Amino acid sequence: MAFSLSDGQDDVTRFWREEKEKGAIYNVYLKKVTYHTLSDLDQSKGHLMWETQKIRVVKAGTLEKLVESLVTVKGELDSTYVNVFLATYRTFATPLQVLEILIKRYKWLEKDSTDHEERKENNENQQKTFKSVISVWMDTYPDDFRDYPDYKCLKVLEAFSHQFIPDSDLELRARHKIEKFEREAVSNSDGDIKFQFSIVDEVDSMIDSEYQKPLEFLDIPNNRLAEQLTFKDAELFKRVIPNHCLGAVWARRDRKLGKGGNIAPSVLATIDQFNRVSLRVIATILRTRELKSSLRAKILQKWIDIAQELRQQKNFSSLKAIISGLQSHSVYRLKRTWASLPKESIDLFQELADIFSNDNNQILSRELLMKEATAKFPDLDSNNKILQRRNLQKRRSWIENGIVQGTVPYLGTFLTDLTMIDTAIPDRTECGLINFEKRRKEFEVLAQIKLLQSAAQIYHFQEDKHIWAWFDSVRVFDENECHDLSCIIEPIKEGPARLKKKSASYSSLLKVVNFGDNLGTRPSRPEGSKLSLLSCGLDNSSVYNSSITDSPSQGMSHSSSTSSLLSCDSDTTISSPFRSPDTCVVRVRFESGPESDTHVYKSIMLKNIDHTHTVIDKVLEKYSKKGPAGNYCLLQVLSDGELLIPDKGNVFYAMNKSDGSEPVFVVRTRQDQEARTQHRKRGRRKLKNWSL
Repeated sequence: MAFSLSDGQDDVTRFWREEKEKGAIYNVYLKKVTYHTLSDLDQSKGHLMWETQKIRVVKAGTLEKLVESLVTVKGELDSTYVNVFLATYRTFATPLQVLEILIKRYKWLEKDSTDHEERKENNENQQKTFKSVISVWMDTYPDDFRDYPDYKCLKVLEAFSHQFIPDSDLELRARHKIEKFEREAVSNSDGDIKFQFSIVDEVDSMIDSEYQKPLEFLDIPNNRLAEQLTFKDAELFKRVIPNHCLGAVWARRDRKLGKGGNIAPSVLATIDQFNRVSLRVIATILRTRELKSSLRAKILQKWIDIAQELRQQKNFSSLKAIISGLQSHSVYRLKRTWASLPKESIDLFQELADIFSNDNNQILSRELLMKEATAKFPDLDSNNKILQRRNLQKRRSWIENGIVQGTVPYLGTFLTDLTMIDTAIPDRTECGLINFEKRRKEFEVLAQIKLLQSAAQIYHFQEDKHIWAWFDSVRVFDENECHDLSCIIEPIKEGPARLKKKSASYSSLLKVVNFGDNLGTRPSRPEGSKLSLLSCGLDNSSVYNSSITDSPSQGMSHSSSTSSLLSCDSDTTISSPFRSPDTCVVRVRFESGPESDTHVYKSIMLKNIDHTHTVIDKVLEKYSKKGPAGNYCLLQVLSDGELLIPDKGNVFYAMNKSDGSEPVFVVRTRQDQEARTQHRKRGRRKLKNWSL
């Protein structure tokens, strides 16, 4: 019976029941479909005003069932399901597996000879729709078929099309894809060779061209540097492949599928740029030891002003990176330098830092991002009257000149959400079926990333190679060097430590996926305490040992915005859905040795019955490591150091929960832990000698 849906709000869809069949579980919904007015209806319909339709939605299933569900029984294309499946299937299958099941299903429909006219028509419609699905797949995710050098997926598709669909364009498209990928592979190879000679060309160019005086940081206009950071961040964010965010967070699942190597280059490039910015913030402030506090404060103030320019450009990525750098322990402890800043700079810094507050799962930054994502320009506000006037003048200027700003989000927000979904929801149901409801939740996050990428297209900044030459020339320091330089600039005072309660939130910095490079944290921090895109920024949280000075200013709080990029969003507060009285989600990291290059934090569910050896076993499994738990020790990362969990302790009750931040743990060998303990002792003696 034909009908049309009304635009009214009487149409209701509600859950009815769950249905099971072999290899699949469905959620069944009843939808009340309301017709148009009575005058629009055929009188023969008996004045039917509405009817109830039954809608089945896949909840879980085998891989075969999930692939078959891409097409309905009547041969219709469920675009929503197709989008979710194609965006997330890599977490439970390979492209070749999916393609082979599609081909197998098509062949079965081809052989299903039937005299039933309706069934025959449905089979033909299904075959047509399966071809459409493959075409959409090739257009939307071409990299799924770029399995160099064999291109097995494309060759399988080409052979199948030649035999079963000779009149379609699939065979030709597959062949053209192979030829295109082969040309690109050769071109990339040639590019590597040419690059080796480009250095010589660059040197010749430098000799022949007029000498340009190297830039000094204080001479670079704030808006110019901010524009360049936004230019780079926008380019990188536009290149982010949303499904790469899944691979970037869940490397363990990729190992189970037999994958390896760098599967998330677009995400890792964003992480690397985040680190590069934060490291240079720290380096420019610390690199000149003899600088007076007033001059060092000018550098610090300049970074705050650049951060404000980024806020005006709606670039939340580099904004977060700068705030994280300024809140690193090696910079934040410079009390005399911060005291030299004017009050409006202190107020501005605090307002910018508050954007990334961890309160209520970073609700402020989330609301701000959603509010300004597609707005022409930011809605700036301030409690400082001087800043209020500046913001008002800036807004008038934008309106008069017709300036429209794009948006670059803080990617860690989405990466954290994906991590929390992965940790809290199992991959499979109790009966072993693939949990597709989990994939729908993942897709909601990926869709937000895709939407924001369109906003990043609005920027029209041009690259300034002179500024990037300066940027690349800045010498950055590792965490030990940052700490030593900071202590030389403002030596540690003797006496008991006095830690501000506010700074305890720093422990939330170490979260999911570290950005890589060491930032200015103290030497006794674990190697993982680095900047992390997935972890909201710098893990400067763990000002690890007792000799820590007061915060630089009573007016500033060592805010949680220093938390790690990825993780900053899903800090599990009391209101978090991922914590209960007898369970909670914790971040963990495995260190294979003192020179460990594994900078990935992952999440596990901690129960109130888990003892130390159980948690260590979970971490080893997460990182696909083997060996008895007795060879390792478990430590909780705190704001003022590390807490060694007793070998026979109940971790849930033994861990420190006083600061309210998400628990972070590290597992390392007992031998490495002993070596670190000795290193800290030597470091304290060295600093004491310097102070003398």
